[in-house]
Amino acid sequence: MSTPSAPRFQRAPRPDDVAPSAGTAVRLNKRLAELGLCSRREADAWIERGWVRVNGQVASMGMKVTPADRVGVEREARTEQAHRVTILLHKPVGYVSGQAEDGYQPAATLVDARSHWRGDPASLRFARGQLRGLAPAGRLDIDSTGLLVLTQDGRVARQLIGADSTVDKEYLVRVRHGSVTHDVQASFPAAQLQRLRHGLSLDGAPLRPAQVDWQNPEQLRFVLTEGKKRQIRRMCEQVGLTVTGLKRVRIGRVRLGELPVGQWRYLGPHESF
Repeated sequence: MSTPSAPRFQRAPRPDDVAPSAGTAVRLNKRLAELGLCSRREADAWIERGWVRVNGQVASMGMKVTPADRVGVEREARTEQAHRVTILLHKPVGYVSGQAEDGYQPAATLVDARSHWRGDPASLRFARGQLRGLAPAGRLDIDSTGLLVLTQDGRVARQLIGADSTVDKEYLVRVRHGSVTHDVQASFPAAQLQRLRHGLSLDGAPLRPAQVDWQNPEQLRFVLTEGKKRQIRRMCEQVGLTVTGLKRVRIGRVRLGELPVGQWRYLGPHESF
């Protein structure tokens, strides 16, 4: 007797913690994203290809669903998603995270076979198709270095930069206090350090609490759960500090580690943020 093949159609999970309130209709792409299956953009692509069904019928673009509706995806969607890559890049100073601007190159241009880290434990081999749709999941400004995530996977992007993301990010930040460049810790008031931890606002909104401590007399360690534009530099300015060097060393459970500047590796199958 032959072994039955896996079903082409898989019903999407309906966890109570992400499902909309009973009776509330939401757009199908939002529903799929809330279930953690994909990003909204990915969901639209699946719907357009006929890979999503609602109550057994092929879904249409823009339709709305309620928690009572049976939502599922075709096996092709899962297969395509399984081939998408997430890349960890040690971004150098002088590269922008996203689109080219003011003559500066995007960090994604560093991703090629030559800059693939030889110490990468992943078994994947680089292919040009892995650059298609590769986008940064978060920003790291042009004057900063460290861990930058580039991904083809909408689930990863949503986890890291979605409005409800709680993934923390760790930075090592070298500072000066006025003209003081050595033993800055001794000249910096403890009350101002407390303000960095909680009490500052940017763009008219209060910032979430942050972990901020001295790593050494000239360097602070920041752990943030949000990522406003140039946030750490602007926070430091508000308390009289000037950032002279900034490096991101961790995102969630993934560390920069020994990855050399300007090189990259794959997010491994057993790694997660």
